[in-house]
Amino acid sequence: MVEVENSYPVAAKLRLALLEPDIPQNAGTLFRLAACMGIPVDFIEPAGFDASDRNLRRAGLDYLAHVHIERHLDFAHFERWRRNHRYRLILATTHGAQNAYAFAFQPGDIIMLGRESAGAPPHVHEAADARIALPLAPGLRSLNIAVAGAMLVGEALRQLDALPAFGSTEGK
Repeated sequence: MVEVENSYPVAAKLRLALLEPDIPQNAGTLFRLAACMGIPVDFIEPAGFDASDRNLRRAGLDYLAHVHIERHLDFAHFERWRRNHRYRLILATTHGAQNAYAFAFQPGDIIMLGRESAGAPPHVHEAADARIALPLAPGLRSLNIAVAGAMLVGEALRQLDALPAFGSTEGK
């Protein structure tokens, strides 16, 4: 299990959840985002690629050493864990959701990104406390999941006044 402690608090104001990701490069990009923003990642299996520790390390490159990853065997395991910790689940979706920029994020929220190929199934939509979407130009369907994740994490951290300190890359 890849679970690396870093200089960021694991009890962060925000978490990012990847639900059964299909594309290792997107997962790696999102691990890098989480490392740079100081937030933990919930990795919900099964993945659509070999999610062995070795392959996750390859996808996350040298940033994996700077992110805390909590692995869950499946959504049911994640959901029990989430409810036990009383985290609010915010599902990013293109289906009937609230505008992400009009949504009020709260400390302890988990932003969940669904599978690149299929999004999130109905039972995940039902379990979510809120469903949000990014506004897009008319006629366009969706953004790359890593781009969407970065936009949502950035907005949530901005609202929570939890962005890393500007200039904090010194010495890295």
